[in-house]
Amino acid sequence: MPTGPSALEVAVPAAVVGAALMGLASAAQARATKQVEVARTLDPSLLTHLAHRPLWLAGIVATVAGLALQLVALAFAPLLVVQPLLVTSLIFAGLFADRLDRRRPDAVLGAGSLMCVAGLAAVLVLTRPGEDGTPAVSGPAPVVLALTLAGLTVVGLAVSVLRHGASRVLGLAVATGVLYGVTAGLMKVVAGQARESLAEPFTHPVLYVVCIVGPLGFLLSQNTFQRGEFLTPALAVITALDPLVGVAIGVWWLGETVNHDPGALAGAGLAGLVVVAGIVVLSARAARLTHEESR
Repeated sequence: MPTGPSALEVAVPAAVVGAALMGLASAAQARATKQVEVARTLDPSLLTHLAHRPLWLAGIVATVAGLALQLVALAFAPLLVVQPLLVTSLIFAGLFADRLDRRRPDAVLGAGSLMCVAGLAAVLVLTRPGEDGTPAVSGPAPVVLALTLAGLTVVGLAVSVLRHGASRVLGLAVATGVLYGVTAGLMKVVAGQARESLAEPFTHPVLYVVCIVGPLGFLLSQNTFQRGEFLTPALAVITALDPLVGVAIGVWWLGETVNHDPGALAGAGLAGLVVVAGIVVLSARAARLTHEESR
């Protein structure tokens, strides 16, 4: 991997533009989901209907371009530099969503998004996940992790079925964020297998699990966008859970490390509280704006 100022001159703009494109993709997809009939959770016909919407297809193109730029950024700089920049997609998504919905940007929603982005970036910088990986973890840790993530997904889906309004949207967002994080974590395994041989991933079940979990997460994200009046609260939950679940898989299954310095862990804990506070601010403000618009 290239290093030095010249490498950062490529990596940083690529990461920021990639984040902007991912934000645009989320905003476009969220807007398009409002243009079709509301679908049941995990009903694949939603994607069939969306495929006829040019705005949704434009969002897919933006997603592909954003992912390509993220790969460019990662080719020139370590994940520790790139990943905190990628979470700025939440801010871009809010700005693009306001533009597409022809709404004036709301200062409180903007502040909540900034809190989430700053807090999550601080968590990633302070914990420094993924450095100095060790052999895969054995014992009960991976099983406990798998059960915990499965439980979070089930709880999120249950809330989305049993509750209405903002609670339903946040339940969908939790399930989506977990599935996205699981996909990212499993892709690390697939990438490691591919380094040994391009045929190697096809001999293990992980690739096939990714082919199921990844599309399910994407379909859930479209359900989430369709149900939410405002994009940023749900997207904040997804944006936060995605990398955190990926880090958890890296540490408790793949044997990766995080910074265990007490000061860093305390700072990461405070930063995590900032993320939670940002999500609360976003949810409360979105609920109030929705109520005001319905009057």
